[in-house]
Amino acid sequence: MMWKLIGVFLGFVGVAILVMYLSSLGGIDAASDGKALTEVNVPVLSNAEKAGELAYNKNCASCHGINAAGKEGLAPPLVHRIYEPNHHGDMSFVLAAKQGTRQHHWRYGNMPPVRGVSDGEIANIIAYVRRLQSANGIN
Repeated sequence: MMWKLIGVFLGFVGVAILVMYLSSLGGIDAASDGKALTEVNVPVLSNAEKAGELAYNKNCASCHGINAAGKEGLAPPLVHRIYEPNHHGDMSFVLAAKQGTRQHHWRYGNMPPVRGVSDGEIANIIAYVRRLQSANGIN
């Protein structure tokens, strides 16, 4: 009976260690320097895309980096084939901004909602990001 209890206890300890390890994979690397994760070519922007750039810089760049290039240890680049329109449509950007999103492609943890960003700003941000993607071969 004693050996069964020890076995059960060790099983729980093993599961707890595994859960802690798997949880740590989604954390932010505090030692990271936040450097850009990709090089982004910036095209000439329309007025709506320029408005999107301003809104992006105000609401998104602190995590996703200048020109949506991502930040090492913090957030992924949005100028990446994972976010091409046929995989992540515009509505996925709207929902991410309004509701946040769970980690699923990258190991940066969950994205919280972006407070205070308007529907118009979100639309312009999407136009800006899509233009950057297109200029960098992501269609």
